[in-house]
Amino acid sequence: MRVWKICSLVFLLLAAFVLDAFAASPTVAPDRMRNLRMLEASPFLFEYHRVTMGEGPQFFAYPKRDTTFRKNFDETEKDALFHLGDTDYRIAASIVGGVDYRGGEALGDTIWPGIDGGLFIRGYVDSLDFSLEARMYVESHSAKRQKSWDHEVFDEQYGDIQYVSYSRYRGQVGFNWNRFRVSAGRDVLHWGPGFYNNLTLNQFALPYTFMTLDAVFGPLHIVSAYGDLRIGQWAWSDENANERNMYAHRYELALGNLTLGVSELQVIYNDSKPLLMVPIIPLFIEKGNFSETSNNGTISADLNYRLFRFARIYSEFLLDDMESPDELLKGEMNNNRWGFMAGIQVGHDFYLNKMKLEAGAILEYARVEPFTYTHHDSAKAQLAHLNHPLGNPNGPNSQTIDWLMYTRMHNVFLSVLLRFYWKGKTFGSSIDDVFEWAPKNYLKGAKMQYSVTPSLTYEGRYTAFTGSITFVDDPQVYLRVGFKW
Repeated sequence: MRVWKICSLVFLLLAAFVLDAFAASPTVAPDRMRNLRMLEASPFLFEYHRVTMGEGPQFFAYPKRDTTFRKNFDETEKDALFHLGDTDYRIAASIVGGVDYRGGEALGDTIWPGIDGGLFIRGYVDSLDFSLEARMYVESHSAKRQKSWDHEVFDEQYGDIQYVSYSRYRGQVGFNWNRFRVSAGRDVLHWGPGFYNNLTLNQFALPYTFMTLDAVFGPLHIVSAYGDLRIGQWAWSDENANERNMYAHRYELALGNLTLGVSELQVIYNDSKPLLMVPIIPLFIEKGNFSETSNNGTISADLNYRLFRFARIYSEFLLDDMESPDELLKGEMNNNRWGFMAGIQVGHDFYLNKMKLEAGAILEYARVEPFTYTHHDSAKAQLAHLNHPLGNPNGPNSQTIDWLMYTRMHNVFLSVLLRFYWKGKTFGSSIDDVFEWAPKNYLKGAKMQYSVTPSLTYEGRYTAFTGSITFVDDPQVYLRVGFKW
């Protein structure tokens, strides 16, 4: 274990070199909730903070192009280990990594140390921009039966030293032309005005490879997407010899402070229909032309309204299936499957001795009915990837209240998340439950779970420290020292 201790000490000593942090990427993308973390604390949260306090059109389809990337490239990348460029291209590369301490009651394991390292490459050439972050992870686990912190595949190594190893990457390449952008990469899609509880595509899904086509016509924004999904819980599972393909469209209309959105999703099992990416094809109608046992879909509508550059109020309603409109309102049978989300975000920037203090809060409520995101028979067309929902992370038969309070001043970020969570125990509460026609048992047997999670991050020019602890139900701890050079 001497090697582990030496490596841990080296990473901890790096925390002494802290100045201002810079971040740059050609896209604004969801936060890295589980791995591949950079120095910046919750940059996606502060994207929503800027939208709340801004004046421009409000579009909610991520990842999206960062139009400041090229303009600020020389400033943000001046400390990169490697960079080169000319008038029409720029390329920068950094080594990135860190050391983690992770543990939790639900995980049933303690990871110490968890060491990662790799490369972060980004840049642009003419109308094309790109980024790639790839890392290798090596971890020591206390449990005899190790569990994956990020729910993806890992390898167990045996010998004089037993450890877990795996590799992860996320990246994207995009081509920009006038009002259009075509991109491909590996990440998660996050559609809609919510932060925690979007119902169609959510940042808490596990990353997958995808392709998108964006088009902007003034206040109208259209996004068409394809996703290559996995069926089994583990990437190497024999179940993944089969195919699960996702097609999705989002239509947004930004009218000043009001944004109206519609998102539709279709998942097809063991079949591929590339033409479904054409945005004029209504997926919720087209799914009726496929075998019922091989395809599944949803449609949702959302609304966001910005108030006085201080707050946003928003909501989303998702329809999976219904017997009839009047039966949907009664909610007596399982065939009425839907989800509802509502929230508010407030934000304001204060100035103390010419230093900016950003502060805000998010309050969201979500309700997801039993069997939502599931499918008939064993067709494997669930709206999921690696056994986790593409939409609301709590899955079917759940209810959640999330209340986040956050602040950032210079390079110190502080937040507190309060969560109230109910999860049903009856059949229809798992993404893998096969739909059945029966009376609905919404949250039957569910008990409220409560947790409070304070988090603190200190961002530096080359290093950063992050710490969070979850109390009460499902206690967890996460500590990290990371670097980027």
